Formats: sequence, structure tokens, C-alpha cells
Amino acid sequence: MLTKRIIPCLDVKDGKVVKGINFANLRNAGDPVALARLYGNEGADELVFLDITASLEKRTAMVDIMRNVSKNLFIPFTAGGGVRSIADMRRLLDAGAEKVSINSAAVKKPRIIERAAEKFGSQAVVVAIDAKKCNRRWEVFTRSGTEDTGLDAIAWARQAENLGAGELLLTSMDSDGTTGGYDIKLTRTVATSVGIPVIASGGAGSLKDIADVFLEGGADAALAASIFHYRRYRIQEVKEYLRKRGILVRL
Repeated sequence: MLTKRIIPCLDVKDGKVVKGINFANLRNAGDPVALARLYGNEGADELVFLDITASLEKRTAMVDIMRNVSKNLFIPFTAGGGVRSIADMRRLLDAGAEKVSINSAAVKKPRIIERAAEKFGSQAVVVAIDAKKCNRRWEVFTRSGTEDTGLDAIAWARQAENLGAGELLLTSMDSDGTTGGYDIKLTRTVATSVGIPVIASGGAGSLKDIADVFLEGGADAALAASIFHYRRYRIQEVKEYLRKRGILVRL
């Protein structure tokens, strides 16, 4: 049985870590390098580092910041934001990222997933899916959650896997930043529809929320931001709670 992973997320805008609710009302949460170092020392399994306005501003992610993060970090991290080409992915990997997250470009040009997997290996390709409930299904949104693609999120998850994605970063836009709990139904539906790891994102507010997304949602990893940035919980505290619930984690 594989251990479950705890992954703090650093959403970066204008060189600072920010956090909002439902992808809006962003507020400053700290320095990315300092937070990366803190979470690494506290026992995070990985980090996800996203330049959240790169796609909207039609630029690539801030490679210099990511390079500084990698110099101060001794755990794997995933980088993303504004990735539009294989060359963009290579720059992020060269800057120290172990994996690259792609979202808008993957929806627009799905074959980039296949090409990236061939070039760097599936283990380096994370397809991010920002999903929102629309009528009776979840739809995929791109461009920092501003554009509804009309794609069915479950079907897109399967397609991404078939094209070579090694992992899915699944964010519930409805739950994001609310600290009201993950969207368990969405997570479980995706996790049971694919054979690759699913990182659950959006809504973590308590220790029970994290346990639930593993036990009920079938997630392989839990991503969280607010509860760590504002020090509601420490990572070790989360892991000790999970172990008591019978969930295998790396201590």
C-alpha cells in the first residue's frame, strides 16, 4: 500500500504567495522561498508551486523564483503556470522542478500531454483539472478559472491519462479556499475513473477533511494551502492525526 502524501500549495502572483476563495479575492500569504523552506522542514512530502496569473497574462511561469525555491528545498516540487510548450516545460524542469503541471495548454492542445510524456516521462507530467459543478456535471475551466471549456471533467481526466499524464491535480473550484472540506464526490468519481494518482485540491479546513478525502474520496495525495499558510495546522500534526486514523503516511 502506497503512503498518502501531504502537499502544501504555493499559489504565486507578483512574486508573493497568495490565497483566495473560489479563485478570487486574493490576499498575501507570504514569501514563496521562505514558505517552501518551512514546509520542507516540517515534513511535507512534496510542494506544488503555481504561477496563477501566467496564463491570463500570456507569459511563462517565474522561473527565477522557482530556481531559488529549488536551492532551498530538499523535497520534490511541481511547477506550473503559463506552460504552453515543451520548451516551457523544459525550462521549469531545468529550474529544479521534478514535475510540471499543465492545464490551459493541455485542453487547447491535448497532444502536448503525449509529447511531454514521450520527452520527459509520464512521471513528470501532471495535468491540472479545475472543475466546477455546472448543472448536473462537472466542467473543466481554464485560464485561472475564468473560461468554461464545456468539457466534462471526468471524460477529460480519462483522456489525459490515455495521452500519458502521470498524475492529475484535481481542484474543485466550488470548494477552493472555503475551508469547508474537499468535494468528496468529485474526487471519488475521478479517482475511480482513472488508474493514475489523483491529488485532491480545494476546501481543506480541518484534519477530518484531509482524512475524509483519503478514506472516502480515494485520493492519493491531499493538497492544501490556507490551513498551512495561516498556521491552523502544522504538517506533522496532520500526519500524526492521519496515522491514528489508520492512514499510511511518511513521518
